[in-house]
Amino acid sequence: MNNGFWRRFRRNKGAVAGLVLIAIVIVVAGCAPFVSSSDPWAMVQRPFMPPMGTSGFLFGTDTMGRDIGVGLAWGARISLLIGLVSTLAGLLLGVSIGAVAGYYGGWVDTGLMRFTELFQAIPSFALAIVLVAIFQPSVGSIVASIALVSWPPVARLVRGEFLTLRHRDFVHAAHLAGESNLRIIITQILPNAAAPIVVMGSLMVATAILLESSLSFMGLGDPNVMSWGYMIGAARTSLRQAWWISVFPGLAILLTVLALNLVGEGLSDGLNTRLDARSRA
Repeated sequence: MNNGFWRRFRRNKGAVAGLVLIAIVIVVAGCAPFVSSSDPWAMVQRPFMPPMGTSGFLFGTDTMGRDIGVGLAWGARISLLIGLVSTLAGLLLGVSIGAVAGYYGGWVDTGLMRFTELFQAIPSFALAIVLVAIFQPSVGSIVASIALVSWPPVARLVRGEFLTLRHRDFVHAAHLAGESNLRIIITQILPNAAAPIVVMGSLMVATAILLESSLSFMGLGDPNVMSWGYMIGAARTSLRQAWWISVFPGLAILLTVLALNLVGEGLSDGLNTRLDARSRA
C-alpha cells in the first residue's frame, strides 16, 4: 500500500481510532497467557466480587469466582480467531464462486447465482444455529458454520466486479498473449477487484464476532474455550445482582465490532483514489 493510501486513511479520524482499538485488542489477546498465571476457568476469589473491590481484580469476579479480566483477555483470542478464520474461509468460497460466475457468464453464471440465492433465502443466523447443532458445538464447527452463511454477499460482489472487468482491454490482451483462464482470473482481474473485497472482509470479521457471540450466548459455543458470548450467557441469571459480569464482555464486543466497522470505512476511503482528485479540485 502506497503513501496515498495511508494519507487518505488518516483523513478518517474514526478509522484511525478504530485501528488503535483493534491494535489494543490484538495486544491483549496476544498477551493473555502472560498477563496472569490463572486459568480463565479457575476459581480465584469469592463469587460476585465487584470491580476494583480487591487489588488484582480490576473487573471483579463472576458467579463461579473466576477473574473476569482474565476471561476477557482469553475471550479476545477466541473471538479474533473465529472472526478472522471464518472470514478468510468465507472470502475464499465467495470469491471463488463469484469469480467463476462473473468470468464465464452464461449458464455457469445462472447456475452459480441460483445456488447462491438458495443460501440467501435462509436466514443466516438460523442456518448457523442448525449447522452448529448438527456438527456439535466446537471452534471448528462454529468457524465452518459462519463461513457457510457469510459467503453469498461476497460471491455477488465479486461477480459484479468480474462482469465489469472481463471486457477491459488488459483482459483481451492477456487472452491474445495465450494466458489461461485461471491465470487471467487470478493475476489480471482479481487484483483489480481487490479493493471492495478488502473492505467487505473487514466488515465480515465484525459480523463473525457478533455471530459467534450470539451462538455462545445461546449455549452453542465451544464448552472448552472461554469467549465473550459465553461470559454474557453465563451471567443471564444474575444481571440484577452482578451487572459487571455481562457489561464488561458486552462492552468488549461493542468496541471491537465498532472498531472493525470504522476501519472498514477507512479502508474504503484509503482505496478510493478519487478522493485525492476531489481534494485537489
